Amino acid sequence: MILTALLKESASALWANRLRSFLTVLGMVMGVTSVIVIVAAVEGMQYGIESAFHSMGSNVFIATRFGMVMSYSDYADRMKRKKLTRGLIPIVEQGCPDCDQVGAEGYARDNLKYETHRMRRVEIRGETPNMMEIRNFDIVTGRYMSWEDDERRKQVAFIGYEVYEKFFEGIDPLGKKIRIGGREFTVIGVAEKMDQALISGMDNFAVIPLATLQKIYKQPGSPVNLIISSKSLEQREAAMDQVRVVLRSLRRVPYGDVDDFELLTPDAILSFINDITRAFRVLLISMPVVSIVIGGIVIMNIMMVSVTERTREIGIRKSIGARKRNILLQFMYESLLLSGVGGVIGIVLGVYLGRMVLEGLLDVHTTPTALGIILGFTISSGVGLFFGIYPAMKAARLDPIKALSYE
Repeated sequence: MILTALLKESASALWANRLRSFLTVLGMVMGVTSVIVIVAAVEGMQYGIESAFHSMGSNVFIATRFGMVMSYSDYADRMKRKKLTRGLIPIVEQGCPDCDQVGAEGYARDNLKYETHRMRRVEIRGETPNMMEIRNFDIVTGRYMSWEDDERRKQVAFIGYEVYEKFFEGIDPLGKKIRIGGREFTVIGVAEKMDQALISGMDNFAVIPLATLQKIYKQPGSPVNLIISSKSLEQREAAMDQVRVVLRSLRRVPYGDVDDFELLTPDAILSFINDITRAFRVLLISMPVVSIVIGGIVIMNIMMVSVTERTREIGIRKSIGARKRNILLQFMYESLLLSGVGGVIGIVLGVYLGRMVLEGLLDVHTTPTALGIILGFTISSGVGLFFGIYPAMKAARLDPIKALSYE
């Protein structure tokens, strides 16, 4: 009963100073809303990255010349390595009984043009036709490349969704002619959209037959990455060991020397990206926390002013039997009410804005997670409790005689 009465009294005191209470709550609302939205954005970005790599298939791994390079010196050292070529495919298939599919892809960048529309520096991928089965991506319309396209070095293109939106939105792209560099290609298919606003570029590509890419761009040594799928996830490690043995033997890597190539799995690449972006994600989340702390300082100042204004009231309460604990709880309740109301409103707004802005406008997948909601409410309540302690203790320690005589 006493706690209920104190809570009602705290709410009444805050209502008596509505404008001041509103402005204090507003700062807390803005901070908590920012926490919810940013946590949703960060988790949406993480979800998008994980989805992109999981679409490769959990049993897929990549044999590459460079791997994940962290410095220019690493890059310079790996430039000295022998290139991987398409000719390795049948050798790897023969030496790897646990491998299901072995494909290859090469890369270039060039400008795209369709009528008056242009796109600059688009990723051009040359792939073997079995990459469709290895990567396991979906097709919106049309088809992927065939072995005939590759053998005859046909100038056909399978385009990413961003290219489709730029050139053909609202019209059928199949059979249309686009220019890649100075050459004309026929569009045969469109990939399903993978991109999200916070991880851009995943849909900005055109895939052509690998033989066509090597014929047109004439890269020295015709380097490729080998994309390999094992027969099952359980057999992936065995398949990687078999591929490692084949490549080391072909490249005459001495026993005891490290590999002069890299074998990468989607989860290893994802872990690498997470390590790089971890500091960025922490920074993003910490920025609104600063505003919440500032809101807590405002709460403390407001409560200090309230203690000063209500000194005589505190003296009267103490003179008729109120204990220090009662006064302490009353002002603590007021502080928690300010921060708690701000936290609840901030959570509601954060969830709404997260869905409206991130999903509706920026096309970023978000789900109101327990992490964001708990984090927002815990921080707001904790800040209210922490910054309300000092004013509440000051009020509880007032001498009733001096408080009654305060003017």
